[in-house]
Amino acid sequence: MKLINAKIDSFNFASKKIDILFNSANYSIVPVKGIGVFEPRIWLETFGKPLTRNIVKAKIVHTNMGLTLPIKQFASNQNRYIVELAGLHSYTEHSKLLTQLLSELYADIQNEVITRIDIAIDFKEKVPKKIINALNKNRSSFIYINTCYLKTNKEGKTNSYINICIYPKHIKENLDFEIGRLEFSFRGSYLRGKYLVKDLDKLLKKIKKTIKKFTGLEVNIQSL
Repeated sequence: MKLINAKIDSFNFASKKIDILFNSANYSIVPVKGIGVFEPRIWLETFGKPLTRNIVKAKIVHTNMGLTLPIKQFASNQNRYIVELAGLHSYTEHSKLLTQLLSELYADIQNEVITRIDIAIDFKEKVPKKIINALNKNRSSFIYINTCYLKTNKEGKTNSYINICIYPKHIKENLDFEIGRLEFSFRGSYLRGKYLVKDLDKLLKKIKKTIKKFTGLEVNIQSL
């Protein structure tokens, strides 16, 4: 069976040393929520989403490359911040800069815990029907705007294990060529806090098996 290329699109990790990681002239940190600080309007204007109640502390990191990162500390884990790097595999300059940033941080985050990883598989034009049919054997699909979500009967709107969706990437990024994206989002219940950044290749082996189980695809996932 032919190997299908897949790439990491989102990569979140938990860290106790945010102020050390971003302590240089290349970064500026803006506190948004914490002791004596509450500026939800800034968060909403920056990311287009409100702060949720389970976020007990929040910061925004601005980089000298023009990137803006959300940094969150949840009520369930008040000794670590979650760093979110979303959009690593896109067809934009932003994606290139985000990948460059992760490359610069990579050596310093080897012992941090991976909290979420999204794997994107792109197809010319549309995702093949045989893949969709394989997913629909154990899942039901529903469409919201331009995205098709595939869920089991037990999964609600938010799923802490695996989220699967299909959408036209070219519409989302206003591209002049057609791309159909199949995306797997592996969350906390799948990762179970067991994988550090230095264990990424081990985790990717597990993810490959999961994707094959759901779709029949043999994938080659490019590591970081």
